Amino acid sequence: MAGLVNNLLILFLIFQNSCLAFRSPLSVFKRYKDTARPHSSECLGSNRQLVPLGISDFALDIRMPGVTPTQSDTYFCMSLRLPVEEEAYVVDFKPHASMDTVHHMLLFGCNEPTSDEDYWDCDAGTCTDTSNILYAWARNAPPTRLPKGVGFKVGGETGSKYFVLQVHYGDISAFNDKHKDCSGVTLHLTNQKQPMIAGMYLMMSMDTVIPPGTKMVDADIACHYKMYPMHLFAYRVHTHRLGQVVSGYRVRDGQWTLIGRQSPQLPQAFYPVENPVEVKYGDTLAARCVFTGEGRASKTRIGSTSSDEMCNFYIMYYMEAKHAVSFMTCTQNVNPEMFRSIPQEANIPIPVKSDMTMMAHGHHEEARREQLSSVAHQPKREDEEVLDQSDFYSLISKLLGEREDVVHVHKYNPTEKAESDLVAEIANVVQKKDLGWPDARGVSSNDERANAILVRDRIHKFHRLESTLRPPENTHLALQQPKHGGGNWEKELTGELAIEEVADWPGINLKVGQISGLALDPNSNLVVFHRGDHVWDGNSFDNRYIYQQKGLGPIEENTILVLDPSNSAVLHSTGKNLFYLPHGLSIDKNGNYWVTDVALHQVFKLASRGVESPLLTLGRAFQPGSDRNHFCQPTDAAVDPATGNVYVSDGYCNSRIIQFSPNGMYITQWGEETSLAQAKPGQFSIPHSLTMVSDFGQLCVADRENGRIQCFKPETGEFVREIRHPLFGKELFAVSYAPGGLLFAVNGKPYPGDTEPLQAFMMNFSTGEIIDTFIPLRKNFEMPHDIVASEDRTVYIGDAHANTVWKFASTEKMEHRSVKKAGIEVQEIKEAEAVIEARLTNKPISTELLKKEEKHHVIQQSNTGVSFVLITTLLIIPIVVLLAIAVFIRWRKSRVYGADTEHKLESSSGRILGRFRGKGSGGLNLGNFFASRAGYSRKGFDRLSTEGSDQEKDEDEATDSEEEESVPPPPAIPPSS
Repeated sequence: MAGLVNNLLILFLIFQNSCLAFRSPLSVFKRYKDTARPHSSECLGSNRQLVPLGISDFALDIRMPGVTPTQSDTYFCMSLRLPVEEEAYVVDFKPHASMDTVHHMLLFGCNEPTSDEDYWDCDAGTCTDTSNILYAWARNAPPTRLPKGVGFKVGGETGSKYFVLQVHYGDISAFNDKHKDCSGVTLHLTNQKQPMIAGMYLMMSMDTVIPPGTKMVDADIACHYKMYPMHLFAYRVHTHRLGQVVSGYRVRDGQWTLIGRQSPQLPQAFYPVENPVEVKYGDTLAARCVFTGEGRASKTRIGSTSSDEMCNFYIMYYMEAKHAVSFMTCTQNVNPEMFRSIPQEANIPIPVKSDMTMMAHGHHEEARREQLSSVAHQPKREDEEVLDQSDFYSLISKLLGEREDVVHVHKYNPTEKAESDLVAEIANVVQKKDLGWPDARGVSSNDERANAILVRDRIHKFHRLESTLRPPENTHLALQQPKHGGGNWEKELTGELAIEEVADWPGINLKVGQISGLALDPNSNLVVFHRGDHVWDGNSFDNRYIYQQKGLGPIEENTILVLDPSNSAVLHSTGKNLFYLPHGLSIDKNGNYWVTDVALHQVFKLASRGVESPLLTLGRAFQPGSDRNHFCQPTDAAVDPATGNVYVSDGYCNSRIIQFSPNGMYITQWGEETSLAQAKPGQFSIPHSLTMVSDFGQLCVADRENGRIQCFKPETGEFVREIRHPLFGKELFAVSYAPGGLLFAVNGKPYPGDTEPLQAFMMNFSTGEIIDTFIPLRKNFEMPHDIVASEDRTVYIGDAHANTVWKFASTEKMEHRSVKKAGIEVQEIKEAEAVIEARLTNKPISTELLKKEEKHHVIQQSNTGVSFVLITTLLIIPIVVLLAIAVFIRWRKSRVYGADTEHKLESSSGRILGRFRGKGSGGLNLGNFFASRAGYSRKGFDRLSTEGSDQEKDEDEATDSEEEESVPPPPAIPPSS
């Protein structure tokens, strides 16, 4: 009997441990630890790649698996998969490398490493998809520290799934003893969401040439910054032996603010920015590297070998999670003249002690000098250029890829063919195909010269192509944090779409008057309706709504401008000497303009070209009224593309929608003034803007002072729905529907004491939920008066006080985009897009698509479902076992001893169960229990004893509570080697 009880207790402990393993988040690492590649036995330090640091944190050791390079300037790569599927954040780095063996290390994040081998030659590339740099180290650098609340985002749906470590072994004389190298970096990661997302900004010179014997040579880099604000917290400089000093600055309004300045001959760490620096839209980032050509017998160019040079200034920054971009780069000098005023400190080399130089260059200085001397005396043609395999082509070739969280800062003139050519060229570079790359592992001098010439030609072609390239607008993605809407439709944002300003669109610099109306013509050109030199102010009307400034005459300039949507050039214009105070604008399917004038109290139909008099006029000039033939400050018009019927929102002093036939005959009207209580359906307080929602057969109205959108059946005026959100605030100025299921709107300036900001909204029309909110980067909203959106989700907003038009574009957050142009990944993207579009428009979804999506959903949820069932089962089994033990003991003893001992046995069994639960004066000491079993050792179990617990405390703990688990301290991470 005792043996049976002991066996059952052992079985219980096994199940309990299994349950705890499933309950603990650390159990997700078990499979990873079982399958991860161990470090080489010849490497010092821990052989564990994954070390738990608590419930939500862990350390990941990324090391070369014991390699021995046989050639100088060897680049080895290795990859390691992120051990969790959900989002994680890198919050700390700890390097393990020495300049004795390693020239520098780069850590990339990507989704498809070039190889799945333990390690490979980086000449084959680092990643097959787009990669972004997370960390860089060189020359005995100390660890990089990220500010609290800041992390590099990895994993999840948008982050990198793999880390790829690239190690450059410069001088390999340290490997004469054939030892194995395990250089790398340890990452500290957490599952806790970080409010700020870190990124890397790389400034890099590509065409610097250092003449031999020259005492001082400058390499300057400068780019305009056209993104959301970023906060700089660390910097790193990088050159080879000829670099004297590298400095980086933010330039704003002619003022130079130092980001960082350091000698590249000192340990090349990420050093903290001493004084916090914020970079915002319109600033310029500038950097200068100072070199010397003394001691060289030939020109030195930018390249990857230790005999070449580099000029790199790395900046670590963080941005708000909503707008975060993970990597940006600057490789040109947009304003050479500005460097005339660079602070003098940028030209002064930083003295470095000889012992520091020796430390920085390792213990093989003599061998290095001999190598450099032999290289310096080799003949070299002046027009030959050496391509930088590490930083240049492993970064720039990736930066022009398709991943949405990567931005190339520079904007160029658009040339579609050049862009496609460059993509093909970059593909060749990435794959190292047909490059004619000089192979250091054995080539003849003739072959080497031929290869160098081919490399030079490719560089020149690359520069020619790049000079004509304009990357697609808004190819970067904001890494959205979920936001909440409000009202009846409150949901988390979908995260699938976002809207950002097109930062290089020149339309905001238009010289126009108050902008009152916007529309898109059948050719997708933007049409602007503005007031010229007339202004609507407190003197414009009397208390009967009669215009008081007729003596000014009509606006003498063209009030309707047709703009090229790509560059805002005025294609043609019309509407002079017709209007006094323009307001609303709409365009029918035939291209005719329908406009309203609040001073004239009229609605006009105009031909788009060549006719300076209206085709149709509704209302009486300067006569406000409320009957069928009069308007009172009409605000907008809309035309049903199916019937041609015209709808007029009337207006500031009436509260109605009037329907007219295509030729201007009155049909019907609906609406009334809002009562003092809560606004009811069909009541208006300034119906300010109209939009036809043809996909759903509805007409929607921006009910301005009620801060809502009302939608009606246009034929009857029957109320269909209301869309209202707390984020709208008290006023909603304009609304526009984009074919495909999206509704756009813009609110009004908040009242004193209100907290809702002035912003624009993108909504799912079917559900009413807010998908995204957006504001401009350049200038600020003052009174955004009208909004118009196209089918491709290009959005324009006109401001009546700022006299500005902004252009915005959508960025589709379809994850896992690949450089592959065919096959399964592209197909999955198309299917997902089809499902999204169908849901937005309430269109039927094909059975095949639904089945595929359902299958995908089931696969995603399967692990969760299995885990839940398994955990529930494992929790129930120990309870059943305990009950079986109690019943068996009671039954067995009652048969042996009889009923007179029933009370005694009951208390005995109670003590057994009580001790098992940790109750009673004694306690279950697992050490004693296992010590009583033959072959078991007590060691390691004494710490689990519950003896000495307080009786009153036990009674208090009898209530149900979650058991608190004790996590043993993790093994210490080995110090830097």
